[in-house]
Amino acid sequence: MPTIEELKNVIAFNELPDEHLRWILERSEYQELEDGNLIARFGDPADAMWIILEGKVTFYMNVNGIQVYYYTFDNDQFSGGVGGIMPYSRMKTIPGYSYAVGKVRVLRLHKMYFHELEALNPDLIQKLIGYMTERAKSFATTKLQHEKMNALGILAAGIAHELNNPASAIQGISSDLSQRLDRNFELTEKLLECAMTPGQIQHIRLLVKQKEDGQAERPKQTALQRMRYEEEIADWLEDQGIVHPEAAETFSDLGFSIPELESLRDDLGKTAFICAIPWLENLISSQRIIKDLANASTRISNLVLSIKSHVHMDRTKDLQPTDIHKGIDTTLTLLGFKLREKNIEVVKKYWPNLPEIPAHISELNQVWTNLIDNAIFALGNNGVLTIETALEHKTVIIRIIDNGPGIPQEIISRIFDPFFTTKKVGEGTGIGLDIANRVVKRHNGEIKVNSKPGRTEFSIYLPTQQKEAPK
Repeated sequence: MPTIEELKNVIAFNELPDEHLRWILERSEYQELEDGNLIARFGDPADAMWIILEGKVTFYMNVNGIQVYYYTFDNDQFSGGVGGIMPYSRMKTIPGYSYAVGKVRVLRLHKMYFHELEALNPDLIQKLIGYMTERAKSFATTKLQHEKMNALGILAAGIAHELNNPASAIQGISSDLSQRLDRNFELTEKLLECAMTPGQIQHIRLLVKQKEDGQAERPKQTALQRMRYEEEIADWLEDQGIVHPEAAETFSDLGFSIPELESLRDDLGKTAFICAIPWLENLISSQRIIKDLANASTRISNLVLSIKSHVHMDRTKDLQPTDIHKGIDTTLTLLGFKLREKNIEVVKKYWPNLPEIPAHISELNQVWTNLIDNAIFALGNNGVLTIETALEHKTVIIRIIDNGPGIPQEIISRIFDPFFTTKKVGEGTGIGLDIANRVVKRHNGEIKVNSKPGRTEFSIYLPTQQKEAPK
């Protein structure tokens, strides 16, 4: 059985007189556990403080059915060799699982003795509350780290999807362009055999440039109109003895009319015209491929700029003038794959000339990431996400609105609670809204929510000026 000397070796109790230690021993339940044994289980009543005489205890928080490592109880200055429920703690049930590390010997003091213990030694109670406070700080830090990792996971998924499309396009384009350039030698050789003159080639070049320059002014066609126009050109080319479906599609896309093709045929002569069509189609397609290549590389460059802006790589610890619209836009860019996946329409109603506000940019971007990602999750296919900004007096207001099913009224008061989530296991941590709330408050702001079926609105209020740095 444990002795007074063993209990005195526990840091939290090393200054207690022997009679107080004896009082604790007489009222405690002794327990020995082997490595890996369960000491406390999620959902069990939190009704005892346990005192570690030997070994260590690890605690895993239950986060949506998943055990996440949070803390190690040891006989050290941080936990004092005590765990479980402490005096004045409001914990009702165990929030996770505790396991023995190595051989563990503990004493369990039921909470019904806490009042007597306080009367016996008030200083000990204050000491135990101190350990409980340190434990809470450690839990909060760990929770923040997990939320940052979750936000990083969201960003990583977004970046991977956004980069995949242009990267795949570049790979396909480079292969297609290589084939077309190889084919260009063969087609140019045939073109020369048809005795094309430099003047005729110059005429073709000017005609193509004219069509490209006029692309922006061309009225948009429906898919059915494009299909019919392409069929007309294909039939006309076939009448000229040219069976070349790609040419019909290319000339149709560039806006060539049949009279223009007839004029070109008359200028070149039928034989040269037949030789020129494959060469011309290959040339136009090659130019378009190069433009697609430039667009894909531009998308990657813009994405890199969005990432840098979002995480604010050059940030400092000081408040910096922050463009709210820019932060929201970069977040939408990084979550673009999720929006496209559900075909969600984004409606932006931005206040003109919205002033910059002093803020920690990367922290606010984390708020936009969590709120917009939650809205996307709530929306079904073809939903609408509306983002509004406004300026009232010296306050910037940001509203993120979705037309999803809404938040049930019986749980809306709990959505900012740590670890509360309506998502399935593995779909969310339940700490995104808690962190968003903390960040907004850290900036002396406020976040509110109103919800009914068809409209859920998160409103964020941020001051345009800060009297002092947020604490």
